[in-house]
Amino acid sequence: MKFETKIGMSKPEAIYVHGYNLTEDLIGKITLADMALLGALHRRPTDEESKMLNACMVAICEHGFTPSSVAARLTYLGAPEAVQAAVAAGLLGAGSVYLGAMENTAQMLQEGWEAYGHNHDVAFVAASILEERKAKKLQVIGFGHPIHKPVDPRTPKLFALAEELGFSGKHTTLMKEIHRQMNEQKGRQITLNAAGAIGAILSDMNLHFSIVRAFAVAARAVGLIGHIAEEMEAGRKDSMGQKLFDHIEENTVYTNDCLVK
Repeated sequence: MKFETKIGMSKPEAIYVHGYNLTEDLIGKITLADMALLGALHRRPTDEESKMLNACMVAICEHGFTPSSVAARLTYLGAPEAVQAAVAAGLLGAGSVYLGAMENTAQMLQEGWEAYGHNHDVAFVAASILEERKAKKLQVIGFGHPIHKPVDPRTPKLFALAEELGFSGKHTTLMKEIHRQMNEQKGRQITLNAAGAIGAILSDMNLHFSIVRAFAVAARAVGLIGHIAEEMEAGRKDSMGQKLFDHIEENTVYTNDCLVK
């Protein structure tokens, strides 16, 4: 039985990753985000790709107390000997509401162009996507935010950088047109969130939607380091995880009618 991989191999004198000599070509010469793109594309990113992807990953790396950071802190409370478990717990909830929306946005845009873009302009494609999702009672992905209203401050920054670096293509244009039409239909400005912006930009970087969520997960893994470190610094008794656990214990009402009085 034989196994094949193009990713990595080791010899006594050298380590090779995607065909590059790790110590000579990569260490000290590319960033961690570049390594992620190297894994996805099997080549070193250009300077423009590097700057854009690093910006996208920094934008979603940290956002304070979120379900993922709370999960990481609570898991660390229960298993302080396993930091990796806390990081993993914080990543398990990457789905359609948090983090995973980047993938869903990219899929909506990529499949939208494929289905409706032949010989049609962006306004038609955007309208068709909105009509289809309304008919199927599907959410229009990439919009809304519980805090950032009406503008997610990350979105214009990322779009401006994409324009500067040459990654403001047909998917970004489509996302902006969907936003324009939604605002017109609703009669008010809807938040185009960072996940929506990044889903469009990574699509214009020629990344298939199925790999997009991986970059969100990798970015959030880095951000969770800070939350775990803060739990360590606070100590178990004063940690956020312990305080949250105590608060739930003290404020939970048992409602089973069979409770013996």
